[in-house]
Amino acid sequence: MRKSLQRLAALTRKEVTQMLRDRRGLLFIIALPLLQLFLYAYAANTTVYHIPIAIVDQSRDRKSREFVEALVNSQYFNPTLQLQSEAEVVSAIDRGQVKAGLVIPPRFATVTDRGTASVLMVLDGSDSSSVSSGFSAASLVAQNYALQLSSEQVIRKGGPINASTGASALPITTTTRVLYNPDMIDTWFLLPGLVGLLLQTLAVQQAAFLMVRERELGTIEQILVTPARPLELLLSKVIPLLALCILAFGVVLGIGIFWFGVPFHGNLLLYFWLVLLFITSSLSLGLLMSNRAKTQKEALQMTLPLTMFGLLLGGMIYPRRAMPAVPQFIGNLLPMTYFIRISRGIFTKGIGFNFVWRDALALAIYALIVILVTARNLKKRLD
Repeated sequence: MRKSLQRLAALTRKEVTQMLRDRRGLLFIIALPLLQLFLYAYAANTTVYHIPIAIVDQSRDRKSREFVEALVNSQYFNPTLQLQSEAEVVSAIDRGQVKAGLVIPPRFATVTDRGTASVLMVLDGSDSSSVSSGFSAASLVAQNYALQLSSEQVIRKGGPINASTGASALPITTTTRVLYNPDMIDTWFLLPGLVGLLLQTLAVQQAAFLMVRERELGTIEQILVTPARPLELLLSKVIPLLALCILAFGVVLGIGIFWFGVPFHGNLLLYFWLVLLFITSSLSLGLLMSNRAKTQKEALQMTLPLTMFGLLLGGMIYPRRAMPAVPQFIGNLLPMTYFIRISRGIFTKGIGFNFVWRDALALAIYALIVILVTARNLKKRLD
């Protein structure tokens, strides 16, 4: 028994020594849970405040201004545009300038006094968080303002105020119109972003293992003695993976449309070329990690946080508007952040290139910079 304990103690000391020597692995084990804690604490917030909203005030009287002021004071909405019609609101939502629109009809004060007033709230159905927060906030604000008006009417008439005052006949009703996804089906919200998450995970992980696998198999020496330039070597690695990712994209898109019944409203050719650009940027990022890693284990440790960042900070599940500045900045360093806006815009809204060209340009610049940095850092000799 004593010898068994001695052997166990010796083996344990050996494992502890190996663990302490692997400083990078030890740092990964300790830092990953802390990183997840802070990310979930700051990013996992589905309640959106200060939603940019376009106001169409066709009445322009005291009560319409009071109603808009009540929306602003709720902290849920931030008036961004003053427009003239519902069609202009829809166009502003298409462009991504606002996430919601409020349409107040003419003679709002008069119909409010009669108890027949109605306002229209238009919401961006491609963003589930904005729909949920906007719908709840607009209904609550309208109800509170209507109760306030009912109480004022009772006071003017000299009647008592109680919990049932005006509850049976509120002077204002809110009609909500959800664009692009009127039934608020969760799959319609998730699929455009899920395309980006799956493609980025596949592209980054496979590319991150390329150069490391060559080193571990011992075939890197044969490649390094060839007259191939670093950029040519990178392209030879990227092209087969690019074809694989395109095939995966076709499968995911086909299953999403024909199996899950998610409608595709945009230009398929435009969507394909922008997906190609996104895959290229993701592959280049994976190759940069592959160039830095010494082993496949290190490459895997590099890609895991990137997948987590993309899921939490890219805007697929949690709204970026609800995040603090630092998580938003980290999200801006990921190609998936820009692609999600492109995918939702084309897939769900059916918008054209003139609405997504900024994000497309960001992806192109991102891919170019990362490819050049990777090619420059790629060594033509073994360390």
